[in-house]
Amino acid sequence: MIPRVPRIFRIALSLLAVLLLAGACSKFQTDKDSAPVPGQPIPHPTIVFMTDFGTANDAVAICKAVILGIAPEARIMDITHQVTPYSIEESARFLQGVTPYYPAGTIFLVVVDPGVGTSRKAIAVKTKKGQYFILPDNGLITPVLDRDGLESAREITNTDWMIQAPISSTFHGRDIFSPVAAHLAAGGDFFLVGPEISQLVRLNPKTATVSDKGIQGDVIGLDDPFGSLITDIPGDEFKKLAYRFGDKVPLLLDKKPVTLTYVKTFMEVPVGEPLLYVDSRGRVGIAVNQGNYSKQFGVTPPATIFIARKGLPLAPKTK
Repeated sequence: MIPRVPRIFRIALSLLAVLLLAGACSKFQTDKDSAPVPGQPIPHPTIVFMTDFGTANDAVAICKAVILGIAPEARIMDITHQVTPYSIEESARFLQGVTPYYPAGTIFLVVVDPGVGTSRKAIAVKTKKGQYFILPDNGLITPVLDRDGLESAREITNTDWMIQAPISSTFHGRDIFSPVAAHLAAGGDFFLVGPEISQLVRLNPKTATVSDKGIQGDVIGLDDPFGSLITDIPGDEFKKLAYRFGDKVPLLLDKKPVTLTYVKTFMEVPVGEPLLYVDSRGRVGIAVNQGNYSKQFGVTPPATIFIARKGLPLAPKTK
């Protein structure tokens, strides 16, 4: 015989069941309400903006005004507007470095466009990571696609998504790129940008070469405002040359012999002394502790660099 459960316990169990069911229904409705709906704007969409426009004129402010006029809820983040003018390679390097720290759905607006007004395409790209890129088809997205993969690329031809005024032949950042980024942020369908394209312009940057004598590479940029030299020599390849922290590393910098101390942190050498290190992005760098190497020693990119294997004579790789 099954013992009879007291009435008060039956009531408590019933109330508990009702509360649990109500909680489950509420969570379902909340999840349903918070799920993204195709074609609907995402709350506070993020547009990440980079140009070579500088800050001495009104170009950046105008582009942001165009964006907010279409997508007032958008958050606009800046990478930099101080890209070396016309430097596609530098903007590609900055873009590659920044994108891993933003989530899927982020829209990157990049206007470094020496070919503005020519036959070069204006494009919208979606990577397999789910990020969007609005930019000229001049190769600057190459490193990102090599790492994250291409899902779709489209030529921007939809005039309804462009500024509703005559299109300037020299300011596509205002007239085409900014409004397209804004329409995406406002919930516009990526497929409405224009027709799909199968081939994009690619960069083919030089890379460091390794031999039994050492590594031959290039100075590809400056870490401003500090004036440290950025090279294309991967830190992992440099470490194969057998140098240890504290070693003196002989090298040829722009064909001139230099000896630098290999350190982990800047303060491991006296203030004002040059050094060699592996930077935060995993590349060999050259700096001065609390100084500006580029200004102090007159080295600017492009410049060559050769580092010999430990114990071998300092002689560049023969090409």
